[in-house]
Amino acid sequence: MKFRPVLTEKSMGLAKKGFYSFFVDKGLTKPEIKKLINHSFDVHVKGIKSLNYKGLSKRNYKGTVQTVKPIKKVIVSLAKDEKIDLFEEKAK
Repeated sequence: MKFRPVLTEKSMGLAKKGFYSFFVDKGLTKPEIKKLINHSFDVHVKGIKSLNYKGLSKRNYKGTVQTVKPIKKVIVSLAKDEKIDLFEEKAK
């Protein structure tokens, strides 16, 4: 997994304002993420904000301990008048 989009209500609201959210590999740096997004969607990334989520241990309903892997979330802003079609909501 290099990156995958975050498709929640909050991220869709941010997408309308021009900010797009992705989960990326933990080891990627901002320049690598910028290059990856530019190449994948043919857009120009203006800025990147990153958030690191640490791994957790949780118990499921049977009482077994499961681990949640650490992950990095990035919020990408694009150049003026550019969009990523993946985040566009279809009209009813």
